[in-house]
Amino acid sequence: MSLHRPALSTLSPSHGGAGALRVATYNIHKGVRGVGPRKRLEIHNLGLAVESFDADLVFLQEVRLFHTRESRHFHRTSFGWPEQGQAEFLAPPGYESAYRSNAVTRHGEHGNALLSRWPIGDIGHHDVSDHRFEQRGLLHVPVHWNGSRLHAVVVHFGLVHRSRVRQVQRLADFIASEVPADEMLLVAGDFNDWGERLDAPMRELGLARALAPSAQRTRPPTFPSLAPVFALDRFYLRGLSCRSMLVPRGLTWSRMSDHLPLVAELEPE
Repeated sequence: MSLHRPALSTLSPSHGGAGALRVATYNIHKGVRGVGPRKRLEIHNLGLAVESFDADLVFLQEVRLFHTRESRHFHRTSFGWPEQGQAEFLAPPGYESAYRSNAVTRHGEHGNALLSRWPIGDIGHHDVSDHRFEQRGLLHVPVHWNGSRLHAVVVHFGLVHRSRVRQVQRLADFIASEVPADEMLLVAGDFNDWGERLDAPMRELGLARALAPSAQRTRPPTFPSLAPVFALDRFYLRGLSCRSMLVPRGLTWSRMSDHLPLVAELEPE
């Protein structure tokens, strides 16, 4: 295995100013790519990728705390399976990490994580599983940013549209009970919304989809990473607006996960 430092140089404007919040969302595919003898560990490259975002908040999905089979398989590789959980391993120096498991499998588990360069409050988790074949959850992390409290919610919705609609309703119930109406809210992650049908129900919750302020108002695709077509990875905002947005491209990025990351700069409304 060799490490590939990804380039992230075209986000404009550059990160700066007390009022700017740089955020990223990334489905990391449990840090592993390929099958059989071609299976490879990408978690170390993903660590370089996360560092390159220079983000205030990084929303991660398909993150492992442990996996006994994979840890044995990659134990003797030159860059082996990390001793700590993937969220803690991926957090750059000075960042806090929050993690909660969504799904338990035969050899391990996986869930959502938030990495923050700002202080965080009490970590919350809410089960939104719609059926026994897909275990899903919301990770809620209050973040103390520039003297205000911002509520970060990491999501990974289901593969079936009807499940996603019900998960939006459970998100609505969670917001109503846990997030004060006058505080900033950022919901981000992998929405699995292949048909672009969730914007309307999210608007009913007071959440607007983050779009770059361009004439086209494009929805940048992030999946599949080799030739992206679908905009599955998103930010939904309350009390914030989008200043700029970027999906990094290239062979290095397509190797690390089946999703590309989405990076944006936000500011308070």
